Amino acid sequence: MPESANPLDNSWVHPEHYKLAERIARALGTSLVQLMQQPERLAGADAGAFVDEAAGAGLLTVQDILTELQKPGRDPRETATHFAYHPEVADIQDLRPGMLLEGTVTNVTAFGAFVDIGVHRDGLVHISELASSFVKDPHSVVAIHTRVRVKVLAVDVARNRISLSMRQASVSPVC
Repeated sequence: MPESANPLDNSWVHPEHYKLAERIARALGTSLVQLMQQPERLAGADAGAFVDEAAGAGLLTVQDILTELQKPGRDPRETATHFAYHPEVADIQDLRPGMLLEGTVTNVTAFGAFVDIGVHRDGLVHISELASSFVKDPHSVVAIHTRVRVKVLAVDVARNRISLSMRQASVSPVC
């Protein structure tokens, strides 16, 4: 919280390690506030010197704390992009061939990629539908968590299957 009295409350340092962060500042001859305002003071700090296994602060934890003290107040939410499924598509029965939707890749296999389009059932983009050109390896086109635009090719409600395509879908508007 920006109005917090403790500057570590605006960091990713866990409260159980606040005392360690304060000890690091004291060892560097400064206060915690000054250290966070002048992170260059951390240059050359030896993470190993602050390891305290009994307090649950191993080398990796200390390195994480030093990294955070160098970038206080960063908030990954500022760089996140907003993503929402199509508001009128909540069930497989809402899908129609030709619809253009946004989704997220949930799995990549040798035969294609599965995409979550918000209907409680992932659709399959067959390897032949991943791109307009030949695709030998689906991993060369998509990865898990990739946001993609897809076109609904077919919907089989009885078998609970959705066929999707990424061909031309990435340049078309979402429906």
